[in-house]
Amino acid sequence: MLYRLVQVPEMARCEHRVVSLTSPGAIGDRLRQLGIESLALGMGRFPSPLKIVRLARIVRDFRPAVVHTWMYHANLIGGIAARLAGGVPIVWAIHSCVLEPGRARWTTRWTVALGAWLSGWLPDHIVAVSRASRDQHVAIGYDPTKLVVIPNGFDVEQYRPDPGARRAVREELRLDPDAVVIGLVARIDPVKDHASFIRAAGLLARRQPHAAFLFCGDGTEHLAGAIDGAGLSDRFRLLGHRDDVPRVMNALDVATLCSAAGEAFPLVVGEAMACGVPCVVTDLGDCSYLVGETGRVVRPRDPEALAAAWEEMVLLGPDGRHRLGREARRRIEREFSLRRVAAEYAALYSPPVAGRLATSRAQ
Repeated sequence: MLYRLVQVPEMARCEHRVVSLTSPGAIGDRLRQLGIESLALGMGRFPSPLKIVRLARIVRDFRPAVVHTWMYHANLIGGIAARLAGGVPIVWAIHSCVLEPGRARWTTRWTVALGAWLSGWLPDHIVAVSRASRDQHVAIGYDPTKLVVIPNGFDVEQYRPDPGARRAVREELRLDPDAVVIGLVARIDPVKDHASFIRAAGLLARRQPHAAFLFCGDGTEHLAGAIDGAGLSDRFRLLGHRDDVPRVMNALDVATLCSAAGEAFPLVVGEAMACGVPCVVTDLGDCSYLVGETGRVVRPRDPEALAAAWEEMVLLGPDGRHRLGREARRRIEREFSLRRVAAEYAALYSPPVAGRLATSRAQ
């Protein structure tokens, strides 16, 4: 989201400096290609007082109008460094729902709790990416007077309906012209619940002979054994990592996010909607709010409900799915475009940014 925001024209007019607590990673290289300075502190699992002081010096030397930190550890460490630098408004960002017990390290849980305790003093504003995230963080002690909701935004030029890409990808994957392709774009991770997707695919495949299924994302190519065990090898396409996700999404008839936990305002759902693809999602975070009337919402960890929602989409036929897809794209354009979200951030940063077009972000 950070990488996308800094490219919006209103934000691109600002001067940015991005500081990663650990390593710059791939995003650092991409930011440098945009002409944005990207630094890395090389911090390990536990905070280093010396590196916090170094971050404070970076902030002091840059003299930003705003320090915007992203996620729990950066919120805490970046917020402390900005206070040490002095006189800089601080905006925290929370891009997840509250961590479930057993799914996070004790250091992360401790950081979340300490963030709640300091939330009334350290940041000037706290941006939650979803209403569900805001409400959950208020419930665990985050200052409700500081919290505002700014959702993820979507690039409706990069993610758009593309009939040529649809034809090309479906030909590449040797999909039957009549196939109704249901896809999940997500890395392999227990929270993404590929297992429920496979079980739901087995249920639907027995009832709908034209249903086909697709996994795209890091590690998904290793699911061949599970799919073969379910007797579905001829129905699935396993793509693994792809750099052409907008093209892949255009090949789908139905996009799915069947996560079991952890979602707040998932990018992959909005991206599919922007491509004109109707979605079936599990009822987590703001997924239901995001799809609105343009998709279907089911309980997490419920393959039967997931298969039933897919079957509704299959039975709508091409015209019905296209209608929902058009409505889905219009919803993204109207409510969640990247330009609109960037304007909300700019309004939050003002008046400091209005006076000095500079921002510093700790990632």
